[in-house]
Amino acid sequence: MSARLLLQAVRVLAASGVLDPPWHLPALVRARRETGMSPASLVAIAAAQRPDNLAVIDERGTMTYSQLDDQAARVASGLRTRVGDVHSVAVLCRNHRGFLLATAAAGRLGADVVFLNTEFSAPQLAGVLQRMRPSVVVADKEFPLDAPAVDVHELTDFPRHRTDQPVRAGKVTILTSGTTGAPKGAPRAANPFVMLPPTVATLRRSRLRAAEPVMIGVPLFHGFGFATWCLAALLRAPVVLHRRFDPETALASMAAHRVAAFAGVPVMLQRLLAAPHDAYDLTALHTVISGGAPLRPELAARFQDVFGDVLLNGYGSSEVGIAAIASAADLRAAPGTVGRPCEGTPIRVLDKAGQVVRTGEQGVIHVGGPGLVSGKEMSTGDIGHFDADGRLYVDGRADDMIVSGGENVYPGEVEDALARHPAIADAAVIGVDDAEYGQRLVAYLVARDAPPTAEDLATYVKSTLARYKVPREFVFLDQLPRNATGKVLRRQLEQKGSASHHREAEPLSP
Repeated sequence: MSARLLLQAVRVLAASGVLDPPWHLPALVRARRETGMSPASLVAIAAAQRPDNLAVIDERGTMTYSQLDDQAARVASGLRTRVGDVHSVAVLCRNHRGFLLATAAAGRLGADVVFLNTEFSAPQLAGVLQRMRPSVVVADKEFPLDAPAVDVHELTDFPRHRTDQPVRAGKVTILTSGTTGAPKGAPRAANPFVMLPPTVATLRRSRLRAAEPVMIGVPLFHGFGFATWCLAALLRAPVVLHRRFDPETALASMAAHRVAAFAGVPVMLQRLLAAPHDAYDLTALHTVISGGAPLRPELAARFQDVFGDVLLNGYGSSEVGIAAIASAADLRAAPGTVGRPCEGTPIRVLDKAGQVVRTGEQGVIHVGGPGLVSGKEMSTGDIGHFDADGRLYVDGRADDMIVSGGENVYPGEVEDALARHPAIADAAVIGVDDAEYGQRLVAYLVARDAPPTAEDLATYVKSTLARYKVPREFVFLDQLPRNATGKVLRRQLEQKGSASHHREAEPLSP
């Protein structure tokens, strides 16, 4: 970690109000000793510095940082009493205070924590638990489990957990989405230096300040949701949580709690746009952070046209952390960008020989820096390029590339072109086997009202893209299959489309 980055961090944190007094040094030292190096440290330090600041606003009401820290300590005692030696805690909770309490309690015990996807099927959950073998699962009652499980709210009456020796730093495991196979763990130590680059980048490229309410729409078990909570705790800010995302509920809550920042995946932004947002007072909302899935250029432009220049777009993964962030100004100038690399996070675009490509040329994106699970530079598996202003673009997944008639096509640009059609609400494009062309493009679409004709859509795409990028088939669905973080489940598209309305376009003349 460079001295320059540390100095930048101090300046940015000071400007955001995080370093404002009072600072009670003995309380801070005790907090650090009791919680190790973990998410619990952020809660304990916030409780020591700003005990009366709101920490959580959810269905049960409000909770201050002092109350959150105290209840986390009691949950830690309850887990130790119920289970004995707790070496790891699996958390299967929706977005509410129970998730935060379980995570902070695990930190106080020096235990590793594993976040479980609430959308996992029963076999997926069983497989993960068999591999991970946690000491206990903290779960909402809606999830029946064939494993030792407790409800975190049953553990808050135990005496406050105390320790006579420094707590070890447990690891946090965030599971990959598992859209193309069994979910895999990406464990990492809770090192504060890992969070410095995205923290500095986010605060420098937004108007976020200490104690401003932050609504987290994305699931907390996802790396994006978890990172947003950590940032809010660093800012001594309350997080506004709802078990499930509903656009009108979210808008009403933003207005009621004067939410300053919202973190969500692109499909949530799409749903906010479609909801009656004009009916709510959103004047406090100045930062909207998109992540977890690709943000289409047309959606970025349309969102800022409606809500103003408030949008940020983050790029990263469970394995590399948050690597780049686009500011609102970046998205105005270049709606398709994922922004510039975070401070202290080198990003290179390499060709097949491992050489850096020239500006504007495509290659495989490689990320370095402290956020990596592996500790060294690694490929993200994405194809991308830099523009002349140093902004990064993700052109598509290397394994999503479609080769049709010898030409390479990345689905993202075709999806964006289709989504710009006024009659189309959502779009996904895949390649299917074709005897003549090797693969042909098939578009799966959600219409706003009456579906347009295939010929209309084909002509529309050809007006902005090359002829070989025009889909040969258009399939209309009620909605696209997506996982909990908004990523399209491409493997399910053909099966879903088989009983849906197909329209095949005639081949377009060159």
